[in-house]
Amino acid sequence: QVQLVESGGGLVQAGGSLRLSCAASGSIFSINAMGWYRQAPGKQRELVASITPDGYTNYVDSVKGRFTISGVNAKNTVYLQMNSLKPEDTAVYYCKAVKLGRAYWGQGTQVTVSS
Repeated sequence: QVQLVESGGGLVQAGGSLRLSCAASGSIFSINAMGWYRQAPGKQRELVASITPDGYTNYVDSVKGRFTISGVNAKNTVYLQMNSLKPEDTAVYYCKAVKLGRAYWGQGTQVTVSS
């Protein structure tokens, strides 16, 4: 089992920054990848960014150049630095870990960007 706890969400004005953290605990050995997803009201959950243990990163086009994912060995704590935030970034942000083909999710943290 893998437990994920997110933190760092909040309310920020457009153009501001936030840093999300996701701490993994439990059986974290053999985690294949970790990432951040978000879900806005009335929309499907979408991948924001992901990172593998060897440091390979992937971003959705809408956040490229503004968001940066990083991690401690990509297996323990993963961060999402969000700069130049826009109102359309408003959503609940979820941390996800994949281990041996199984997905684990955190409880989510709300990010609200005011215009």
